[in-house]
Amino acid sequence: MLLHHDFWYWNDSRLVFGFLPVGMAYHVFYSMAAALLWLSALLFAWPEELEEWAAASSPGEKQGPAP
Repeated sequence: MLLHHDFWYWNDSRLVFGFLPVGMAYHVFYSMAAALLWLSALLFAWPEELEEWAAASSPGEKQGPAP
């Protein structure tokens, strides 16, 4: 949580890529890192059994004809 608050970049006038203030660039990269972390959690840790269970037990879903 402490890394999210960038009080150390408030008075820094440097620019990243020639147009982006360093404090804003810090937040852009921080947000991209968080998004990549959640994407990796989604791809590698998401329980597929949960989706199968939810699909099988969804109320209101039309069931096919009985065999």
